[in-house]
Amino acid sequence: MSKTVEFILDLGAPNGYLAWYPLKELVSRTGATLQVTPVFLGGMHKLTGNSPPMMRDANVKGKVPYAALEFQRFIDRHGLTGFRMHPDLPFNTILLQRILVAASNQEEMQGLVDLFQPAVWERNIDCSDVEVVGSVLEEGGFDAGRFLQAAQDPEVKRQLVDNTQSAVDRGAFGIPTFFIGDEMWFGKERLEQIEEYLKGGKP
Repeated sequence: MSKTVEFILDLGAPNGYLAWYPLKELVSRTGATLQVTPVFLGGMHKLTGNSPPMMRDANVKGKVPYAALEFQRFIDRHGLTGFRMHPDLPFNTILLQRILVAASNQEEMQGLVDLFQPAVWERNIDCSDVEVVGSVLEEGGFDAGRFLQAAQDPEVKRQLVDNTQSAVDRGAFGIPTFFIGDEMWFGKERLEQIEEYLKGGKP
């Protein structure tokens, strides 16, 4: 029986973008199943006391430049040359996250992730602009009206809150977080460990 890799995701996390493409290759190689769980990173930070690394580590000598170096190394290693750091980071992704929650199944949700990742992290769209987000949906062949309306549904809003709380309750504090059953990994650098775990080796 194949294992399921659960990806805790907010589209406003640059490391979530970088992890997305290698993760899909990983699950394909290992025969695992991918499950995306949308959360709201802003809410996660409030619940855990966390904050974006460039803010949290701003006064630590050498740490931010080194993080930038490792960030670029990951981009180069995986050929993610389309990535462009969003000029408005950190920005509000609650509209996008509610749209993901409104997907009818995992296939549709992951199709939306495939659509929005380059829109956010290559084209640097305004994620809070309803017209812009609607245009991206239409360009991708999705019913913009359906998703924009669903994003205002109280049940969708509540599900996003519940997803975020549940992820935090299980130990998550940032993006990207991965779960296989009760086992948790944090960070795009953990993908090799996840693959070893899926293959039956040590995590």
